[in-house]
Amino acid sequence: MSSTQVERMELDQLTCWRIRVAGSELLLAQQGAQILSYRQEGQQPLIWLSPEAAYRSGQSVRGGVPICWPWFGDLRRNPDSVQAHYQQADAPAHGLVRAEDWQLQGIDEEDGEVTLHLAYDTRNSPLPGWQQDARLTFSVCVAQDLSMRLETLNRDRAPLAISQALHSYFAVSDVRQVSVEGMHGCRYLDTLQDWRELNQEGEPTFTAETDRIYLDTPARLSIVDPGWGRRIHLDARGSRSAVLWNPWIEKAKRLSQFPDDAWQNMLCIETANLLEDIVQLKADERHLLELRISSVPIV
Repeated sequence: MSSTQVERMELDQLTCWRIRVAGSELLLAQQGAQILSYRQEGQQPLIWLSPEAAYRSGQSVRGGVPICWPWFGDLRRNPDSVQAHYQQADAPAHGLVRAEDWQLQGIDEEDGEVTLHLAYDTRNSPLPGWQQDARLTFSVCVAQDLSMRLETLNRDRAPLAISQALHSYFAVSDVRQVSVEGMHGCRYLDTLQDWRELNQEGEPTFTAETDRIYLDTPARLSIVDPGWGRRIHLDARGSRSAVLWNPWIEKAKRLSQFPDDAWQNMLCIETANLLEDIVQLKADERHLLELRISSVPIV
């Protein structure tokens, strides 16, 4: 994987791009601007993609990094200012752009890195039930690590409130053996305990289904994976909240595009803007959510 390669390909019903550069390999679907997989030469994958992933038009792929926007999760659990923008009775989970066609704006190749630029414009492609005028741009830079930038521009005269997340699925050797650095002392809402607010004591580890929204998170979180001898760093900007999720045994059996035992080898840490960390934009104001993913050996 030493030479740079940029390849357009079709996976079933989806147009995808495969990038090989600087010892890294990325696969991205143009639908949803969804990163599907990412790995570095000589390593296990960093981004997890389900072995049962389906590449269907109008359907988000299980795994990778789906983009959740203009809300995250159940719209009814979002602040009123986010809910107010949506005018239909039934709101799909995780927003409206995960399975929409994004437009490729360009591909830059320079100095051992490749950057893909994609955009979604609600003026040209209105979202059903959501009438605001906004433009999303998503840039993915592949080099010796992986960086992504999601920018929201409010072109409406009225203020815009959104929640959002880069719903990243990380590959791990065994979720029962990993921990997450950086969350000690953070407040979190445990959605499995009726959204009870708690404080994180020590580093999170995993012994059961986990679904938590962490608040006041630091700029860096790290997955410590002794089984694969590595530490995955997540360096974020424009975010002060994150979701920690693993479905465990019983819920895994109910998920689509998800083998029953796949919970063992994945962990979601979703870089986000949620609850008190939502994005509120005035007319012509922008917000930039950034995430850089890298890995280092455990010394």
